[in-house]
Amino acid sequence: MDPTKKSSSAVCHVVAMPYPGRGHINPMMNLCKQLVLKSPSILVTFVVTEEWLSFIGEEPKPANIRYATIPNVIPSEHGRAKDFPRFLQAVNSKMEAPFEELLDRLEHPVSAIVADTYVIWVVGVGNRRNIPVASLMTMSATVFSVVHHFELLVQNGHFPVELSERGDELVDYIPGVLTTRLADLPTFFSGDGLIILPLTRDCILSVPKAQYLLFTSVHELEAQVIDTLRAKLSIPVYPIGPSIPYLELQDNASGSDGNINGVNYFHWLDSQPFRSVLYISFGSFHSMSEAQMDEIVGGVKDSGIRYLWVSRGNTARFKDGCGDMGFVVPWCDQLKVLCHSSIGGFWTHCGWNSTLEGVFAGLPMLTSPIFFDQVPNCKRIVEDWKIGWRIKKDVKSKNLVTRGEISDLLKRFMNQENNEGLELRKRAKELQDACHKAIAEGGSTENNLQAFIRDITRGQS
Repeated sequence: MDPTKKSSSAVCHVVAMPYPGRGHINPMMNLCKQLVLKSPSILVTFVVTEEWLSFIGEEPKPANIRYATIPNVIPSEHGRAKDFPRFLQAVNSKMEAPFEELLDRLEHPVSAIVADTYVIWVVGVGNRRNIPVASLMTMSATVFSVVHHFELLVQNGHFPVELSERGDELVDYIPGVLTTRLADLPTFFSGDGLIILPLTRDCILSVPKAQYLLFTSVHELEAQVIDTLRAKLSIPVYPIGPSIPYLELQDNASGSDGNINGVNYFHWLDSQPFRSVLYISFGSFHSMSEAQMDEIVGGVKDSGIRYLWVSRGNTARFKDGCGDMGFVVPWCDQLKVLCHSSIGGFWTHCGWNSTLEGVFAGLPMLTSPIFFDQVPNCKRIVEDWKIGWRIKKDVKSKNLVTRGEISDLLKRFMNQENNEGLELRKRAKELQDACHKAIAEGGSTENNLQAFIRDITRGQS
């Protein structure tokens, strides 16, 4: 469909420029769906690379959201996960020119650009063309504040440090951020995290040059840090989350989809007892070691719990490893699964989108963070919200979590009767209620979305 053609009723033209990764494209699309649902006068041109259009082009979306493409930033055979620093650098050096050429081809003037915070050059494009830019942060407000105030870590002698020696030292000086251990900050102390830190900082520090800052978070989940950022920044700050596909929950009843290789995982879930199934997913980008995965598979088998496990890689280890109490799929409709009545817990890598979906579904969580923002998200789940347990108690340790430790933990976690589990579930339900109230009429998210729409449609006719 030609993104330069629009219906006569669509008078506010928004260009959406997500970072080309699943964890960024999904929340951007969910936001755009919210915008056109609440204001049918908005037309969205959703810009993706050619590779990503091949992945998502057939997914359902409103008519007022139309795709436009720019060339891939690196050859797809090199893979985004294989060399993440190189890919991030390419996003911020090779996409600007084709994006500007696309803007020049659009038939109708652009009212606003919504761009992922990690696509740094869009703010400059908007300012040169006098187009307001909203920076969409697809990580938590807590992570934003940590990176935005990174110099405080340096000034306090907390960067660079060796986490194995000083990881338990406390950081209590980052504006709006609750006291945290060094080991629970984003993983920019070593490896890929250290490599991408300069570019990440540049992206965050460029945000005040935009006209708006949007968070995929919910105000009630991070009220202290969001309020602090609102007071410090000179631009409007709108938490408009959770930017997850909750609009689609009512589209299909359980069992009407979910077919994988001729077997329907929703039918399987329908046959399981209430709150008896652990949903396991460790994301699609960074992965655990093979040795740790073997221990996890053994621990799940030994525990005897029911499980639905999403594994995008080699599933051969599951055939003999996990017994017959579970279901392994390469993909599933995650939010619908999490909201299914048979799901009693969520074992997650703590990606921000998955974290928000777990909260929305009211589930207690087991946490196995792997990279960057997943580590502070884990801390938020376990210590601040108190709705989860860590699989690995000492995050600095290089030792594997053994199958015996995993088995014992899973049995306790899925026990519906023990007091510690009841407390987790009670608190998870409270956070779920806060999330649902935020998106209801008069809620914080609803009000922020309406305020942002008024901002970008002002002067449109």
